[in-house]
Amino acid sequence: MRPEHDPRDDPPWAMQLIVRVEKADPPGHDAVCAAAATAVARLLTDPRAAAPDGEWHAAVAEWEARRIRKVTRRARGVRWPEAQGLPGVTVAYGGAEVRAFVPSPVADVPPELAKLQVAGLDLAADDEPPVPAVPYAAIALNPGVTITTGKAAAQCGHAAQLLLRALPGRKQRAWTDAGSNVRIVHGVPWETSVKRSLVAVRDGGFTEVAPGTMTAVAWLET
Repeated sequence: MRPEHDPRDDPPWAMQLIVRVEKADPPGHDAVCAAAATAVARLLTDPRAAAPDGEWHAAVAEWEARRIRKVTRRARGVRWPEAQGLPGVTVAYGGAEVRAFVPSPVADVPPELAKLQVAGLDLAADDEPPVPAVPYAAIALNPGVTITTGKAAAQCGHAAQLLLRALPGRKQRAWTDAGSNVRIVHGVPWETSVKRSLVAVRDGGFTEVAPGTMTAVAWLET
């Protein structure tokens, strides 16, 4: 089944997520997903994006007016520091490093990012990173859906974004002030996670899964 065309996507925009993956010491799956989600939340709450006169505000607003789309790429060696010069936010967590970049049209991705590989980012499971102090975003990935680490990182980024926008002001500020930290939750039955959640991610169906597939849910632990 192909995703339906949405006229808001003309032209499509995306937020690029870059994961640092060095051959000698690659990060783990959960750490990448949590770092990606935190990076998205921190970029969206950065004054450069959140303030009406912020230098990133117009680009973020233009992107959020469309179907939210994120593309996960990987970088190693010199490619990682090259990408740090572009506008964005980097998060290091549990041995993973992920940078979220200011959104742009899909057809106009900066060359430093466009040359980085998209497909095939699939990392091994890791020991659960340290549990952050509350409040933190708890994100559960659907155990009945098989997706790569790159896809999972994008879905966790979506979940963090939706949660940020859904939280009432006081709780949103508390999470932001605490660092917008994220924990990838295991050991909770999927049905329980869905009932507990405040937001759910239903995939657009552009890669790996059918349109409408529920891939992730999120709630705030306080």
